[in-house]
Amino acid sequence: MDEITVIGGGLAGLTAAIACAEEGARVVLYEGHHTLGGRARSSAAPYIANDGTHVFYSDGEPFRWLARRGLVQPYRRLGLKEGRKARVRHRGKLKARIPRPLLAAIIKRGLVAPVDEDFRSWGVRRLGADATDAVAGALGVATYEADPGRLSAAFVWERFTRAFALQFPAPRYVVGGWGRVIDRMAAHARDLGVRIETGTHADTLPAGPTIVATSLDAARRLLADESLRWESGRAVLLDLGVRQDPRDLFLLSDLDEGGFLERYSSPDPSVAPDGESLVQMQMPMRPGESKADTLARLERVADLGLPGWRDRVTWRREALANGRTGALDLPGLSWRDRPAIERGDGVWLAGDSVAAPGLLGEVSMRSALAAAEQAVASVSRPGIASRRSPAAGR
Repeated sequence: MDEITVIGGGLAGLTAAIACAEEGARVVLYEGHHTLGGRARSSAAPYIANDGTHVFYSDGEPFRWLARRGLVQPYRRLGLKEGRKARVRHRGKLKARIPRPLLAAIIKRGLVAPVDEDFRSWGVRRLGADATDAVAGALGVATYEADPGRLSAAFVWERFTRAFALQFPAPRYVVGGWGRVIDRMAAHARDLGVRIETGTHADTLPAGPTIVATSLDAARRLLADESLRWESGRAVLLDLGVRQDPRDLFLLSDLDEGGFLERYSSPDPSVAPDGESLVQMQMPMRPGESKADTLARLERVADLGLPGWRDRVTWRREALANGRTGALDLPGLSWRDRPAIERGDGVWLAGDSVAAPGLLGEVSMRSALAAAEQAVASVSRPGIASRRSPAAGR
């Protein structure tokens, strides 16, 4: 087979490389950074924090694809201990039970929402205003968006029904963080014969079939294609290492402002030193709001979930996630309308903002698998390499 080039060594790029190599293709992967992972990287020990509040959903095919190859094991499920430490903030109060408006929406999860109407308009009509607000607040963590009500009703409702499916809790926590998954994927790819070159920037397209598994911004520059744009979220992230306190919550979902807090060291103690907890939080930014103001709101969520945390902090990391949080579909648009995977001339696109279904990182993997299938099928067609200039710049 001709060699297939993968540009980008994150979750999408490694998935594409593995899928191509498993079909017998020769694969080379270029990653511009000196480490693999992209947004699936984790910080170094002793505080192992993901790049955002990441979990895998076990009811999705991408997780099963990884699990069949032993790339996410071992992992932890949520237990009764975590359930007892979960709270919801609703109308200014912390509640141990699901608020009635949110429960009313869960009961109606069999409804089918339209693509061409915004969620707020549809939700008020079919769920009621209170339930619509509660759903929008609950999905701040899954959309990185301060106003999910402005998005397509189908887009929001699909994510809500997935998060509150009957098989809940579906989240799985990989022991040691998502960086461990990247390490295993890289090792598996190399075992299959994939040549991985880090610290190698692709300034021009190489000859032969190529899968571009980068952000849309990077793909737009590489392919000189201004159409590679899509709506994405904007949120402030705050990660904390704190000395343990029995009053600390495991999870706090802020239905009032869309904030979220989760103590990742509860299901996986390996991500923090003994006697300490690792907590990851996020808060969507309002239009025109500064990072400092959003961070202040997020710290008030920490006040509710981690009493006295300021006097217990042992490690802290802040970040702004701007336009790198996956696709948001506006009314009238669905995943099918996002930038297409097949770009023509032997080029395919993979990532979390392209035309593939799924929740957050699942879009990256589904698009990568589709791109790999098409790239492998293309290597028997003549003429693809000859239409492009050779050499990936370094």
